[in-house]
Amino acid sequence: MRATFRSHDNLAAVARPREGLNTTDNDRFLRRWWECGLGATKFDTQDSDDAVSSGAKWFPCQKGGSYRKWFGNHEYVVNWLNNGHDIKSAVIERYGSASKRVVNEHLYFKEGITWSSISSSALAMRLVPQGSIFETKGNMCFFDTESKMLQVLGLCNSFIINPLIQCLSPTLDFHAGPVGKLPVIRNNDAGDIDLVASAIRLARADWDSFETSWDFRDQPLLRLELKGCTLETSWRNWESQSTAAIRRMQELETENNRLFIEAYGLNDELQPDVPEEQITLARAETSKDVDAFLSYAIGCMMGRYSLDQTGLILADSRDSQAAHLAAYEAKVGKPLNEVQFKPDPDGIIPVLDGEWFEDDIVARTREFLDVTFPESTATENLRFIEDSLGKDIRKYFCSDFYKDHLQTYKKRPIYWMVQSPKKGFACLIYLHRYTPDTLLQVLNNYFRPYLQKLEARLAQLGLDQLNDDLPTRERTAARKEAEKITKVLKECQAWEQDALLPLAQQRIELDLDDGVKVNYLKLQDVLAPIPGLAAKED
Repeated sequence: MRATFRSHDNLAAVARPREGLNTTDNDRFLRRWWECGLGATKFDTQDSDDAVSSGAKWFPCQKGGSYRKWFGNHEYVVNWLNNGHDIKSAVIERYGSASKRVVNEHLYFKEGITWSSISSSALAMRLVPQGSIFETKGNMCFFDTESKMLQVLGLCNSFIINPLIQCLSPTLDFHAGPVGKLPVIRNNDAGDIDLVASAIRLARADWDSFETSWDFRDQPLLRLELKGCTLETSWRNWESQSTAAIRRMQELETENNRLFIEAYGLNDELQPDVPEEQITLARAETSKDVDAFLSYAIGCMMGRYSLDQTGLILADSRDSQAAHLAAYEAKVGKPLNEVQFKPDPDGIIPVLDGEWFEDDIVARTREFLDVTFPESTATENLRFIEDSLGKDIRKYFCSDFYKDHLQTYKKRPIYWMVQSPKKGFACLIYLHRYTPDTLLQVLNNYFRPYLQKLEARLAQLGLDQLNDDLPTRERTAARKEAEKITKVLKECQAWEQDALLPLAQQRIELDLDDGVKVNYLKLQDVLAPIPGLAAKED
């Protein structure tokens, strides 16, 4: 192992490992990509000239992330409008020179490999296609040829690299300096670049199967090659595909280890076999996968996705819901009356403990199941959903969905829960379909009609309690329900006066460029709380 450092060139001699941009204020300049408007974001920038001419404000930014090999962790965008004018101005104001923190700018948007510079586990490297800027926690390495890049990527994801990097950086601080000292074999034939390319394809397909990828195209359980007659059949097919992908990646990584162990003469010191738990691909899991399916269904309800067109549909702010629906028709290429599953007219979905509205979240979910699995019944598919979640679907939407959504979207949600403090009333709205009239629509089209329905139900329960013809058990149940509704009414009426009505009347505007953190706090008095939202970014 020691001899490898004497026998081979270090990585910095054959490539360019480089530290990235320090924005000096991540709260101001960095966003999760799904927070910003799609029209203000460019994912495929060729170079700086292309970035400027595009007029875009937000560009992909590598920022490390969790332990993952080959491809992925593409979550952040950075404000690089006019070649980073705002960032450079902030750095100059603080340090006197932009070059103090805006480093290696000539390498921005180039293809390379990245890794997390601070890790609690091992080193793992990933391909970065052309189009990204890189940050201090997402250092990158650049190469003169693609073949050398793939060879080094294979090397750095092999078993031989972690004993070597721990010699150079025992604190698991993997900055460009220690990484640049890794010994790279001179033999251009070491490793197998076709094997590495196959591993990248597997990892990329895995990453793009989830909504948090900007290249997410469709829900895996609804793809033609996986879709069965029922949701459960589709999930079984997805499980088989996921298991096969993990097995294939296990084979590729084991062979990759074998090749580099042999090339470095470490056969007596290391074994090539990769345990399945070390493969960084998603495992099929019913509760997680059903949650993702329901999230996609809500995306179709909101118009973010469509069964008639792949990829993102509505992901920009507009002045009115009519403008949103017109943009939806233009993107899908069909009038609303011809799409398979219609988006909600106002982008507001009631989430209540009973069937108070015809278009509430459970009713629309049943409709979505009818459309996507016409050969089976919604009841059959709901049974699979509820078995997977371990609870009634209405209870899941009322108590668990939003927590899952916050976890998936890293406390930067795209669907916001308008909710009274004790959860007597709740509905979902969509950040990218929000307008200054959204809260007024919630108030007038859902909240007040809901209170009227509750009052009517309360009056009926009062009559039931006085009806001697009803069994004692039914009158007791009526009394208990009446007590519950009375509490809900009292809570909701106070909430309307204290929070919902004042905010609705203000017709507050949101700016997607400000990100979820700033915008959510503007409406926080009527939204479900997000623990830790106000904390400063690292």
